[in-house]
Amino acid sequence: MSESLKSKLYEIIFGTDTPLGKTYDVFLIIGILLSSILIMLESIASIQLKYGSIINIFEWIFVVLFTLEYFLRLYIVKRKKRYAFSFFGIIDLLSVLPAYIGFLIPSARYLMLIRVFRLLRLFRVFKMVRYVEESGTLMRALRASKPKISVFLLTIMFIVVFTGSLMYIIEGPQNGFDNIPESMYWAIVTVSTVGYGDISPQTNLGKIVSSLLMIVAYGIIAVPTGIITSEIHSATKKSAKMATCPHCFSEDHSIDAMFCNKCGGKL
Repeated sequence: MSESLKSKLYEIIFGTDTPLGKTYDVFLIIGILLSSILIMLESIASIQLKYGSIINIFEWIFVVLFTLEYFLRLYIVKRKKRYAFSFFGIIDLLSVLPAYIGFLIPSARYLMLIRVFRLLRLFRVFKMVRYVEESGTLMRALRASKPKISVFLLTIMFIVVFTGSLMYIIEGPQNGFDNIPESMYWAIVTVSTVGYGDISPQTNLGKIVSSLLMIVAYGIIAVPTGIITSEIHSATKKSAKMATCPHCFSEDHSIDAMFCNKCGGKL
């Protein structure tokens, strides 16, 4: 393949600023959506029984096309290792690999749904990168929340262990609390307010403990929400404060920048 052809293919496959590049990406996104829908439909027994062979044919058409596309991407890039081990490179590979693993482990084929992550290219195709950049604020908030959340989770663990042990003593195997781990499972389900109902206290004392735990659970739910919300607010204020240069009004700065990268003024 000539260098000019490789350059043209690179422009189409990796570029989004040209009409051909954008058209290619739009068709790729449509193909990802259709193939993902087919995989989901195949998991429905009635549809699989009636249209299984047709779905399988179309699935393999998409697998072959995506496989060829992956190797074409790998061939035309200059830094092959960099692409192969990049986020999108790994996703591109994992989107087709389960189809071939499916010959050995049939159910592994459904892991091809990982290809929906390729839809993240939507942000690049439709100029939505600014929304991705906003995720930085969320990540900073989560990192800032880490110590508080760790203490919170540790407290929850203590509550679960204590309550699970207590319920094992109160209820015992005769009421479904066969052991302490099983009782801890009940405590986790109760604290999270999910309440599957597969295990429930039968004694009056057990019901009292359960009621108290459920009341405490409502308060517990609000804790991480408040912590993360507070940190997001702080991160947003800090980002807004340092994003704009007061001299040239440039907004292209990192969160920890001290001087403007356009005029050199102090931020």
